Amino acid sequence: MTDKTGPETATLPTTFELGSLSIRRLGFGSMQLTGPGVWGPPKDRDAALLVLKRAVELGVTLIDTADSYGPYVAEELIAEALYPYPKNLVIATKAGLARTGPDEWHPLGRPEYLRQECEMSLRRLRLETIDLFQLHRVDPSVPLAEQIGELAALQKEGKIRHIGLSEVSVSQIQEARRMVEIVSVQNLYNVMIRRSEPVLEYCEEEGIAFLPWFPIATGALASEGSPLARLSTQLNATPAQVALAWLLSRSPVLVPIPGTSSVEHLEENMKAEALELSEAEYAQISQMGVE
Repeated sequence: MTDKTGPETATLPTTFELGSLSIRRLGFGSMQLTGPGVWGPPKDRDAALLVLKRAVELGVTLIDTADSYGPYVAEELIAEALYPYPKNLVIATKAGLARTGPDEWHPLGRPEYLRQECEMSLRRLRLETIDLFQLHRVDPSVPLAEQIGELAALQKEGKIRHIGLSEVSVSQIQEARRMVEIVSVQNLYNVMIRRSEPVLEYCEEEGIAFLPWFPIATGALASEGSPLARLSTQLNATPAQVALAWLLSRSPVLVPIPGTSSVEHLEENMKAEALELSEAEYAQISQMGVE
């Protein structure tokens, strides 16, 4: 793991230029608004709608979703709660994973499928153009050039504004960039799991947004008496807030998208933006990662 001291808190940018779009660095992920196993509708639809509305009220300008969340449920909730959308709201969705049941995900990157899902997402979200359309997974059974080529065609047709990738290696990003502009990468990354450090460093060098999914997976680090729990107490913050503050300090290209089905947790997460970590605190958290 690369030793990073993190930028001075006072200079941390609160926004990021995502291609032609300006977004607040702390966004919202919609996956947890669906039913158990990311399958079916939420237990409380009104509560899910309230979370989305509150996110926008709190100044969130990036909402991340996917056709596979539900499937289709999260996109439908977003449109129901927020359409007509505020002018500064960026909705990012994804395609490339087929669902067969709760917690079941299967890469599916055939060009005709990606086109179909894009068209359906446009309809569900009530959009003419999707601001950020991401390849949810690279399908190993389909040449990457064919998967990216279809997204490029959709972009030329005006159905996609910007293209992103998810769960990719540096070499895959480089291959995709030889065909189209890639403005974002969404890989698993948090305090505990940092296997994508080389990808993050590449994104830093190239000015590509890195959207860490599962950003507040603190696990055992947040257990009572753990170093992270003790530090959180000292900072008068929650472990989740400290984990998010660490991500925001780690790199200016990191755009965390924490998700929740609770307004209370949403409001807590958004306060992470104002949490100041000293260099010593940042370094202490950096040493806690286990992967």
